[in-house]
Amino acid sequence: MSDPVMAQKGPYSLDVEAGTTYWWCSCGRSASQPFCDGSHKGTDFTPMEWTAPRTRKVHFCGCKQALNKPMCDGTHGKI
Repeated sequence: MSDPVMAQKGPYSLDVEAGTTYWWCSCGRSASQPFCDGSHKGTDFTPMEWTAPRTRKVHFCGCKQALNKPMCDGTHGKI
C-alpha cells in the first residue's frame, strides 16, 4: 500500500450530529476534505466509516497519519 497524501498538517475541526455517519478520506486526495469524494478510486485506499456517538465538535485527522483514525491524535506535530 502506498502512503496517503497529507491533505493538511493540522486537523479539520467540525461539528458533527449524533447518529450521522461520515466517510473520512484515508487517501488524502479528496477535494471534500476531510470526507471522501471518490478520489481514492484506482488506489489501495478506501474511506473510513465513522458514526458520531453524540452531537459535538470533533477533530478529524488531516495529515492521514494518526494512530486513532479518523480522529486527530497530534501525530502531525511529529511529521
